[in-house]
Amino acid sequence: MTQELDANRGGYDGSWPDEARVDVRTDEPATPVVNSFTEWECLEEVIVGRADHACVPQWHLTLEATLPRRYWPFFKTHGGQPFAPELLTAAAAELDELSRVLEAEGVVVRRPDAVDWSRPIETPAFRAASGLYGAMPRDCLLVIGNEIIEAPMAWRCRYLETRAFRALIRNYFRQGARWTAAPKPELEDSLYRSELAGSEFDVNRDRSAVTEDEPVFDAADFCRIGRDIFCQLSHVTNRFGVAWLRRHLGEEFRIHVLQFNDPNAMHIDATFVPLAPSRLLVNPKRVTRGGLPQMFRNWELLWAPPPTVPDTHPLYFTSPWLSANVLSIDEKRVIVEMDEKPMIEFLTSHGFEPIPVRFRHVGSLGGGFHCATIDIRRRGRLRSYFE
Repeated sequence: MTQELDANRGGYDGSWPDEARVDVRTDEPATPVVNSFTEWECLEEVIVGRADHACVPQWHLTLEATLPRRYWPFFKTHGGQPFAPELLTAAAAELDELSRVLEAEGVVVRRPDAVDWSRPIETPAFRAASGLYGAMPRDCLLVIGNEIIEAPMAWRCRYLETRAFRALIRNYFRQGARWTAAPKPELEDSLYRSELAGSEFDVNRDRSAVTEDEPVFDAADFCRIGRDIFCQLSHVTNRFGVAWLRRHLGEEFRIHVLQFNDPNAMHIDATFVPLAPSRLLVNPKRVTRGGLPQMFRNWELLWAPPPTVPDTHPLYFTSPWLSANVLSIDEKRVIVEMDEKPMIEFLTSHGFEPIPVRFRHVGSLGGGFHCATIDIRRRGRLRSYFE
């Protein structure tokens, strides 16, 4: 059964252990309760998001820079209102099913609190008509080693998004994890490039929707391969944000900024997806072999097959390449959208063991399996995967 953590009941006896650990195997040293350095080592504990009370974000130029043009009228009309109940019910059922599948594979699953996202957000700098959701923990939380980092997100509607996860984070801290919140951005008008519009936004031409006024990033713009962390600049992640994270992590980690053929870039995990040591799933529309650093010269590049999601299915936030947004349980087992038959066959042909789960309605809310989860504990230690 899915395990819920409560900050005020159970799991905390008033003590503050410095080195709380979990014995995961009798023949190995104990592992910290929060421990994750890659995207593929054996997954032992995970947070799965909630779709409850999700709201349509209020129209803003950061949406204009990233979202499919065909859905702009939808956001302009419905911004600040809840998503359709039937969509949220279907998405919630899919997230529940994902939780059951993960538990059946031996993974401990935690769920965040249900939050009323319809309440407006107001600060001295801005007012947003509503929040967004607690469905995509990968966007707002970054786990590196035994540390949970709250991301300084650029969308105003996401300003309070980590609220849904705070009870969980407090409990992980009480069990020995490190907990950091990046500098809370003010999100003043000066952070946004209001002089640009529509097709003028292009990350690759230094025309991001965000300026360098203050550090901002979404955690989903970062990908972990041991000591090396790969990221992209996007319409929600700026150089200032990358510089903050680089300085915060120190010399133990190396952050590399990659550039892809994606003028509307927001989040790296449907473009650049490590599945195992020296094996990288890549989006053929955005990545070329020559465009990757030389450090990948000996890696096997797995060119993702075209997605099959019907054009009639609403993907309000993303391209159909959400099909590549898979979640690795280990170096073999990979959770994949049930209806993406070419992806299932492709991974099978390369020696992986796909686990099909239906997730189309969660996709309508802007995320796949990687987005909708955050791995809290994977079996493994910090190491380098490059020469």
